[in-house]
Amino acid sequence: MNKQFLALGIEGSANKIGIGVVTKDGSILSNPRRTYITPPGTGFVPKETAQHHRNKILEVLDEALKIANVTLDDISLICYTKGPGMAGPLSIGATVARTLSLLYRIPIVGVNHCVAHIEMGRLATQCQNPAVLYVSGGNTQVIAYSKNRYRVFGETIDIAVGNCLDRFARLVNISNDPAPGYNIEQLAKKGKNYILDTPYVVKGMDMSFSGLLTFVEDVVNTHPQVKLPEVEGNDRAKRKSKQTKHVRKWINPIPQDLTTEDLCFTLQETIFAMLTEVTERAMSHCESTDVIIVGGVGCNERLQEMVSIMVKDRGGKIGAMDERYCIDNGAMIAYTGILEYFSNGPTNFKDTYVTQRFRTDEVYVGWRND
Repeated sequence: MNKQFLALGIEGSANKIGIGVVTKDGSILSNPRRTYITPPGTGFVPKETAQHHRNKILEVLDEALKIANVTLDDISLICYTKGPGMAGPLSIGATVARTLSLLYRIPIVGVNHCVAHIEMGRLATQCQNPAVLYVSGGNTQVIAYSKNRYRVFGETIDIAVGNCLDRFARLVNISNDPAPGYNIEQLAKKGKNYILDTPYVVKGMDMSFSGLLTFVEDVVNTHPQVKLPEVEGNDRAKRKSKQTKHVRKWINPIPQDLTTEDLCFTLQETIFAMLTEVTERAMSHCESTDVIIVGGVGCNERLQEMVSIMVKDRGGKIGAMDERYCIDNGAMIAYTGILEYFSNGPTNFKDTYVTQRFRTDEVYVGWRND
């Protein structure tokens, strides 16, 4: 009897450690994860995040195997996130992957995190050749496939959209549980009294979010009512708190009754309009009818709605996913590892390192010939 081909994928590039077990045909047998959550007003730093992953990874591994009802002896391929991401957290997943590969003599594949998001999006939505809007904490790119590469047609020229949202959440003390972006989304649904005239920066196919963030910082510093109370005893948040000494004067006056909800609404509407504009331009250039949204920010229902309206006006369809597959997870690493393995073979063990910078368009996509 032939053994079923199973891949085990380990993802730990940021504040989530996840492990998934996936079959050769893309059936997901298990996909548990744990998230490192910091107090309001703070972000996650590499050293502490790596410690979280170190403490949780064997627990998640055990859970993934139990849910899939398999043992490590049943695994045919070990896959791990090679990059991009934070070096400390990445190294935890890579170390465990290398150890399992050596102990059980299982081939190993290092996977590009961004490409894994794309392939999971194609699998989950069944959109075969879409334009891709990739939005996460560390990445913002508009991507399309051409000649065995995922080509980047537009991207952020400073900070990623998820990083912008996270920094805003820290500024006004929005909770990080379950995620700052999710909590901003919920507050934005209540904030439709005002939409401020904010910086809107699209340069050709690229976007900039730092000016928008600076604008919001000034609004918060001059309108303290939009800042939520700090959690009692949150010393770390107090140490990180900063006030700008020189507040810039903006042309349009800010309403004195502005609320946190209004500011969340403004931030989302502005950012998502920029993303939608560039995505539409990429669709036109690539003559694509379909779009998929991948990455953690892709869970946002308002972003999905705005892109969906644009895509439908062009006679296409949108492939949107929920938090199971948009947010970083081990299954996407396992599935993409399978594609790479049967296309390019295993990764040479001496090359099973991690890298913080690993461009989407560096990967040879040998499993696609369309």
